[in-house]
Amino acid sequence: MRAAGRRPWEITLDLVGPFTQVPEQELLAAVAGLRDAGYRICADGVGDGDLPLRMLGELAPDLVKLDRSLCVRLERDPGRQAAVAAMRQLCERVGGLLAIEGVETERQYAAVREAGVQLAQGHLFAPPSRRAATEVYVPAALPPPVSGRRVPDRAPSGPPVAQFLQPAALLPMGASAGAVRSHLTGFPEVSGVLLVDADGVPVRAIDRDRFLLSLSGRYGHALYADRPALRLADRPRTVGADATAWQVLDMIADGERDRTGDDVAVVDERGRCIGVVHLADILRALAESRVEEAARLNPLTRLPGSDAVNGEVDRRIAEGREIALSWLDVDGFKQVNDGAGFAAGDELIRSVGRTLAEVAAGEPASRVGHIGGDDFLVLAEPDGLEPFAKALLDVAWSAGEMPVTLSLATVVCPPGSVTGHGPAAAALAPLKKAAKELPGASWVVGRPGSTRTEVRRGAAARVPGPAAAVDPAAAVGVDGAEDRAPTGREGARTAG
Repeated sequence: MRAAGRRPWEITLDLVGPFTQVPEQELLAAVAGLRDAGYRICADGVGDGDLPLRMLGELAPDLVKLDRSLCVRLERDPGRQAAVAAMRQLCERVGGLLAIEGVETERQYAAVREAGVQLAQGHLFAPPSRRAATEVYVPAALPPPVSGRRVPDRAPSGPPVAQFLQPAALLPMGASAGAVRSHLTGFPEVSGVLLVDADGVPVRAIDRDRFLLSLSGRYGHALYADRPALRLADRPRTVGADATAWQVLDMIADGERDRTGDDVAVVDERGRCIGVVHLADILRALAESRVEEAARLNPLTRLPGSDAVNGEVDRRIAEGREIALSWLDVDGFKQVNDGAGFAAGDELIRSVGRTLAEVAAGEPASRVGHIGGDDFLVLAEPDGLEPFAKALLDVAWSAGEMPVTLSLATVVCPPGSVTGHGPAAAALAPLKKAAKELPGASWVVGRPGSTRTEVRRGAAARVPGPAAAVDPAAAVGVDGAEDRAPTGREGARTAG
């Protein structure tokens, strides 16, 4: 590799099984030594071998390559979809990328994208060969044939820069301008060259267009061809491997205007170049994500639909976190539309949506969504729901001149109690029914698999006579104080 001019940080080493007889500590120490030398590490054949998940986490590979057996029937097998989605979560936590082998049909290609895979290989793209094909067919992703688990939405900071990583053209710091020119003319797809020191740290960056323009001018070749390319280079723009797309855009915006289109070098924790990202790729991906995000918003409230909340529920469950998923709706909403008119009903829904968004803005761990009609979802930490209850249940709502109340049902899911958003929603359905049966504003809390419910707002209807013996806990709030209808001092909400 040295004779061919390749450097360790340009090489990814595949670790393949069997692992059963491999001394674990010796393996981890050897991998650490390879990393110190600059090599990147890939765990190959994951999903159909004997690599323990614990060891996979300790290896923290730069790339996890799933075995081709997971790709078979992926588009119609929820279990395989869940396994792939879980591996995507693991990769995000350890800072690696997720790849899969064996993609042979466009349906499989759509399914692996839907499951969160970032890199793929297979006969669909190109047949095996010793040299890469010059033209590779990349099909457009088809809509998934069946509904499966969606890729959890990323944090507002944007997608990681690792998703856009491309190989970098690297030359030694002392390379001549003629050598750089030969490299650029020999590889037309290369948009720039990085000049690196002996450790692989970018020292200077050469933009293709500006460099060739300088050499093509009068006396340009005579002046520069045999001299160091450093004379025609700029300071490199670098970001860490853990940066996000938005951070890259911020850095470009703060830089020189004439370098807006230059490549950005991505470096590891030691400053060594591991690749470059192109501005066009980042802009295209962010624009597509914004379009997709806008398409998922409810046109009335501009809140995301259930997919966004469901994806976040799946992500937190996969991380082993306790969640509290709530279902909020308006009591007797049909009567509101019939009595006050659909315009007043729409304004009521908008007002509820605005209140949810305002509270969620102050609760960073919460997510809210509008399922449709008068139904909303709220995902929060178990101890982060009280602000929502105060803003939505402890005030008087009205649509036109009609008084309106809201009902809230919450299922608290400890780690391991549910496997995804589907079982959580199923556990939530009877709690919603119980909340709707209480008069006035109500809030009912329960847990999966338990018939016991806690009434935090609202009281059971009282019947005169002996039948009035009701469990006192059902009419007492969580703080032990008797629930009562909100007074004027507690605030009021109107649809207007």
